Amino acid sequence: MNENNELLMHIYKTSEMGVYTTKTLLDYIRNKENKIKHVLECELKEYEDFMIRSKEILESEEIEPKGNNLMAKMGSDMGIMMETIKDNSDPALASMIIQGITMGVVEMESKINKYKTVCNKKTMNMANDFLKFQENEIEKLKTFM
Repeated sequence: MNENNELLMHIYKTSEMGVYTTKTLLDYIRNKENKIKHVLECELKEYEDFMIRSKEILESEEIEPKGNNLMAKMGSDMGIMMETIKDNSDPALASMIIQGITMGVVEMESKINKYKTVCNKKTMNMANDFLKFQENEIEKLKTFM
C-alpha cells in the first residue's frame, strides 16, 4: 500500500472509531439532560463525513477500508460504560472525550509529519482538515470543563 493510502486508511480507521464511540456515548446518555449532547451530535456528523470521504477514495484505489477490530471496540465500549456509570456529568464526559481525541491528535500529527513529503496534496489536505477538526473539537469540549 502506498503512503497516500496508508494515510487515508489511518483517517478512515480513526474516524470510524470516532463514529463508534460517539454513537456509544450518545446511547449511554440518551435519557439524560446533558448539554454536551448537541456538540457530540455535530461531532458525529463530522466523523461520519471523514469516514465516508476516506472510504470513497480508498475504494476508488480498489482498497477495502479496514475499521477497528472487535476487541478495540469492546474495550472502548467498556471504558465508556464504566466512566459514564461513575460520573455522567458534562465536565466528566468532556474530559473523557478530550483524552480520546488528544490521542488521535498525537497520532495524526505523527502521520502528517511522516508522510508530508511523499503524499499528494489532496490526501495531505484531508489529513490536515481532520487534524483541525480534532483540535477544534477539543476546544469546544473545554467549554464544558
